[in-house]
Amino acid sequence: DIYFQVVFKPVSTIMQKQMTVNTDGEEVEIEGKGRHDPCVLPRAVPIVDAMAALVMVDHLLRSRTTKI
Repeated sequence: DIYFQVVFKPVSTIMQKQMTVNTDGEEVEIEGKGRHDPCVLPRAVPIVDAMAALVMVDHLLRSRTTKI
């Protein structure tokens, strides 16, 4: 088993005006007001799993090429 201790910095609210599309498909401008930090934890777990697997396979392939 491999265990990780992972820490994430909270994603901050973007205070700049941005163009987006509303539910009617119309272009609108939004601007962040106050602090509305989202919880990224549900997306973070599969990202950490995928990156850990990618790094391990990368090291496995690198170790095989040095033996050739």
